[in-house]
Amino acid sequence: MAPTALLSVSDKDGLVPLAQGLLEAGYQLLSSGGTAAALQAAGLAVTRVADHTGAPEILGGRVKTLHPRIHGGILARREDPAHQADLQAQAIPLIDVVVVNLYPFRETVADPAVAFETAIETIDIGGPAMVRAAAKNHADVTVLTSPEQYPAFLAALADGRIDQALRRRLALAAFAHTAAYDAAISSWLAERLAAETPDAAARPGDLALALPPRQLLRYGENPHQPATWFSEPGAGWGAAAQLQGKELSYNNLIDLDAALATVREFGYGTNAQPAAVVVKHTNPCGVATGAGTARALERALDADRLSAFGGIVALNTTVDTAAAEQLTSLFLECVVAPRFEPEARERLAAKANLRLLELEPAAIGRASRQQLRSVLGGVLAQQLDDQPADPSAWQVVSDREPSADELEDLTFAWKLVRHIRSNAIAVARDGQSLGIGAGQMNRVGSARIALEAAAERARGAVLASDGFFPFDDTVRLAARQGITAVIQPGGSVRDAESIRACNELGLAMVVTGRRHFLH
Repeated sequence: MAPTALLSVSDKDGLVPLAQGLLEAGYQLLSSGGTAAALQAAGLAVTRVADHTGAPEILGGRVKTLHPRIHGGILARREDPAHQADLQAQAIPLIDVVVVNLYPFRETVADPAVAFETAIETIDIGGPAMVRAAAKNHADVTVLTSPEQYPAFLAALADGRIDQALRRRLALAAFAHTAAYDAAISSWLAERLAAETPDAAARPGDLALALPPRQLLRYGENPHQPATWFSEPGAGWGAAAQLQGKELSYNNLIDLDAALATVREFGYGTNAQPAAVVVKHTNPCGVATGAGTARALERALDADRLSAFGGIVALNTTVDTAAAEQLTSLFLECVVAPRFEPEARERLAAKANLRLLELEPAAIGRASRQQLRSVLGGVLAQQLDDQPADPSAWQVVSDREPSADELEDLTFAWKLVRHIRSNAIAVARDGQSLGIGAGQMNRVGSARIALEAAAERARGAVLASDGFFPFDDTVRLAARQGITAVIQPGGSVRDAESIRACNELGLAMVVTGRRHFLH
């Protein structure tokens, strides 16, 4: 009897050439539903599953391949006499190749407005059952779960090289395929449950995470560290279009993420306040707003051009030719923006190694708000710290009220300081960062770095701290350098000392009631 291939696919890319190759190799084709229709439309001979099993599709298509004549033919061990006797008794033919990919559940739930019932009906049942059965019995059955596998399979088939090693690799891919599918379903359902019953979020279950590999990176943080980029397709960085430049590196991606998070403080896309961020080693070194993309970028670069060299830039509005001119003024690694005008792309093409990434606002909205970080033997999970700043909840604790201009500067500085590694200090004025102190072991050390970078520009500027002041030394240092107002979370047992120092030195102090540590 001729060998049999069962084809039942949602993604029909490459289906007809695969089926033609199987027929030429002497296989007979077995198929169901839309796959059978596509093969018949191409003029290929195919037996429908319902004719093979003698059982029609029922329950609106929910049950069609769940039948002993399907699963018996897949799961039977060829060298097991008892299995072969069972097949003979039930007149079940063997199935030698299984080609299945699953209903597009991920694509369906990528739409936040998708109806619950629609998502449920996109959960595949028969497909995963066939994939798992074929993968389990890979000693005798070949399983294909992606159109990307078809060309190599057909080449091996033509050369008679469908061996145990190939079937084992395909089985691994098959189990990864179903694992990712189940993880996507459980993650979606958990998010829906948490949204509908908020107390459920306090009772976490197992963490289900299955992201497909997007790119094998040249290396990780250092050349001796192997690294891979895994990403959700169509969401977050997985949806970014790289318009030009070298492949992204591990460090590029980490810095891009930090830059994007910072620039989104000022909106992203249509109607956003034009803003630009330059990042080095995950810390902003220049942040500014401006009357247009080019002006915001110029001011962000001017904040610290020495540190900006070799940096990562994020912009929250469309890059035009004027902004492109600014981007070519010094060496940069990457630029991300919602859109690049065609003329700007032409101008930037001269910088062939500069990586340009276009990331639409909708793709950001589709990304999970769960933030993961690995520790030895485990993973930490938390919600993103991306709630908007709320000046209405702030409190002036000094005798002197900040002026309207100072309050505007304090708001800008507070949006910035939350994206600097703790202990974090930011000095700013007129919508531009002037000095940044990051990652020091004590807060006054960070303040010294930020104020030294600001130098004379600190006079009349404001200072923001991501955590409270344990002593009044930072306030006194800031006053000596000409700072007129400070913003901090408050909450120290020594808050009164810092407030007294502000009153003594004529500074305004605002406390936000919320800290923003970033480790």
